[in-house]
Amino acid sequence: MEQRLSLVTLGVADLADSIRFYEALGWTRAMKAAEGVAFFQMGGIGLSLYPVQDLCAEAGVHWRGHGGFGGIALSHNVRTRAEVDEAVAAWTRAGGAVTHAARDMAWGGYCAHVADPDGNIWEIAWNPGFPIDEAGAIAIPL
Repeated sequence: MEQRLSLVTLGVADLADSIRFYEALGWTRAMKAAEGVAFFQMGGIGLSLYPVQDLCAEAGVHWRGHGGFGGIALSHNVRTRAEVDEAVAAWTRAGGAVTHAARDMAWGGYCAHVADPDGNIWEIAWNPGFPIDEAGAIAIPL
């Protein structure tokens, strides 16, 4: 199996509300003609928003409901320290919540943690050890 992540799908309670949230961040929706799902191109991978009940049915699992941490955080890396604060401000303007304020990290970077309206956790990070290319991809050192 090739080492690759192609698409991250977030199960959402209200698709229209989630689309509005991510578009309010300035993100551009792809494949707008697709019904019942929303896609956003994220550099080399895609983000999809899909009704959580439909996602559970397709995956053959039962929905436990919102409320606790699901054990996963998505990361949005930025090119500069100042961009962390700018992104957090955009996140809250769009209707998201800050779960941990931006702070200096032991690994030499600066990051904050935020949640979307469905409680999905995102890390917004500046990591000087993971440079970002022009296409928005990070380079993880070997």
